[in-house]
Amino acid sequence: MDGKIIRVATDVGGTFTDLVYFETDTRTGQQQIRTAKVDTTAPHFAEGVLNVIQKANVALDAVDFLAHGTTVVINALTERRGAKTALITTTGFRDILEIARANRPDYFNLKWVKPAPFVPRYLRYEVNGRLHTDGREREPLDLSTLPTLLDTLRNEGVQALAICLLHAYANPAHEQALFAEVRRLWPEVSVVASHQITREWREYERSSTTVLSAYVQPITARYLDQLETGLRTAGYQAPLYIMQSNCGVDSVAHARETPITMVESGPASGFWAAAELGRLIDEPNLLGLDIGGTTAKCALIQDGQVTIKTDYWIERDSTHAGYPIMVPVVDLVEIGNGGGSIAWVDDFDKLHVGPHSAGAFPGPAAYGNGGEHITTTDANLALGRINPGYFCGGELIADQDSVARGLGLLSERLQLPPIEIARGIVRLANDNMVNALKLVSLSRGHDPRELTLMAFGGGGAMHAVALAQELGVKKVIIPRSAAVFSAWGMTLTDLRRDLFINRFVDTAHPQALADTQCALEALMDSARGQFVSEHIAPAQVQLQVYAKLRYQNQEHSVEVALNNQEAIAEHWPAIEQRFHALYEQHYTYRLQAPVEIIGFHLIAVAHIGTLKPEALPVTGRALQAACKGQRCVDFALEGVHQATLYDYAQLEPHMTFFGPAIVEDSGTTVVIHPNNHVRVDHLGNLHITLDNTGA
Repeated sequence: MDGKIIRVATDVGGTFTDLVYFETDTRTGQQQIRTAKVDTTAPHFAEGVLNVIQKANVALDAVDFLAHGTTVVINALTERRGAKTALITTTGFRDILEIARANRPDYFNLKWVKPAPFVPRYLRYEVNGRLHTDGREREPLDLSTLPTLLDTLRNEGVQALAICLLHAYANPAHEQALFAEVRRLWPEVSVVASHQITREWREYERSSTTVLSAYVQPITARYLDQLETGLRTAGYQAPLYIMQSNCGVDSVAHARETPITMVESGPASGFWAAAELGRLIDEPNLLGLDIGGTTAKCALIQDGQVTIKTDYWIERDSTHAGYPIMVPVVDLVEIGNGGGSIAWVDDFDKLHVGPHSAGAFPGPAAYGNGGEHITTTDANLALGRINPGYFCGGELIADQDSVARGLGLLSERLQLPPIEIARGIVRLANDNMVNALKLVSLSRGHDPRELTLMAFGGGGAMHAVALAQELGVKKVIIPRSAAVFSAWGMTLTDLRRDLFINRFVDTAHPQALADTQCALEALMDSARGQFVSEHIAPAQVQLQVYAKLRYQNQEHSVEVALNNQEAIAEHWPAIEQRFHALYEQHYTYRLQAPVEIIGFHLIAVAHIGTLKPEALPVTGRALQAACKGQRCVDFALEGVHQATLYDYAQLEPHMTFFGPAIVEDSGTTVVIHPNNHVRVDHLGNLHITLDNTGA
């Protein structure tokens, strides 16, 4: 389209599939933004993406950029819908997946059972050959048994193969040779080797990551192929980018090779969007909260940066050890509490909320699709927080009779009035979310009272103020287009790769530091070379290096950012001092002990033309023009109040008002408690101040 740049992002969630459309006129700078939301079409997720594009009336042949985030990987893992997978490893390490780690979560449960590995023992095989920890060959790789081994796997119906050999993080030569031979002998099988995914040490975690990536690779490849085919058939011609868990996008070809990097792609983009928006509105220190239909996720954003870590686990809780995934993932806490979370009563007549969800179908009882279970959304509807006449943006008529029946059943069971049941559901959901927010703030040495809460997702704005009050947070920000905020974040991301090397360095020796600098520069050259091979100019690439440091003989490390032009040998004293300060912030103390380097984390970012949102126009419209009337709303702890209703689409920058109030948007509802002060900023975001002093 002449003179216009169009960027589109789609995000597949557990309940809804979202779309954000940005059109920028390069001549005038004016922007047009459209959003859309449809039900997620599990297990045929690509169909939902095409549905939301059609609903938004997007002409794909005019789109310059399309980014996509998806839950297909995490869903395949948690629902065990992956491929039948085998593992080939070094002789003597066949049982690494079952040995796992001894730090089980439920120490005093004598009946505790380890989680079953994704690859049973009869599908785990060994090959001879061995490397030293520094990558030197100790025993040559023996591939003479491979043809017979692969015949056995064919007969067992194996669809995917994971390769993880000892010390491949230090030298991938053996893995590369084995990978090439498997490809030659059995080209049809899906195969993943550990060095393609991670170059970090820890044998169990690396083996688990490789197995899980192989497990989801066939289903992810089919999904991406269906998506790309559907988009191309519909006229899309530009590159297709896939959102990764590290807050960056990657090419669809690279994502197909290592699909495990997409495990938390949707939440990552939401927290990246929060960080980007925080920088634009001078709010660099945030608690990010994403409440969707199925889960609630939260993360800490400090100095405008999202923390990325490789110590990520799925299905880990107080009784289940879970499974490690050693890929860069935004540092978040996720709980099973969303708008669709089901309220239920246990055998001791105790009310619970979540983790099970009603999903998109049948959905909450208010959807009128036959859902019999009361959810958090139904409770908010019963309390008057959600407008039954504007349910789901007016696309549905709320089935209040079904909500009343469901609450009646719980009321009968618990011998409490239905309205108390609804209040209890909301308060229980809030308590669960407060605990999650404490895990990413107080537990990390950060006082919530010094942070701002930014809430998004379809349910974030309904619960944000209550959560802020509990935590002592003074200010809440609700972004414009909060309901599709994760998709919005994808339009702001760049192409990103994370590279790691393990290198043990005794920092007392200057020559060791100098040699380390050479190894680091080689890694940086490798990162630039990857992008050059994909026709991305070096000038578009930015590098950020983190040194992984620890006190001598400790088990784990802390990542310390290196400044631009900072060299290890020349600037080591300053780097060491930053480590001491960061370590003390995390663990409340510092040691008088030598500091050692165990490796480096390199972030390579290629700028591909992200957007900068423009200020909204101001027409001088009066606040009264946005007023839709009043409604009795139950604020639980603050009681029932007559709340003023506002149409979010009619609010303009610089408008201010006080609660109790409800702001209604097509995808979410903002609950503003009594005595809260609200200001609309230049981008249309709501700043809610809890102490009445203004923003």
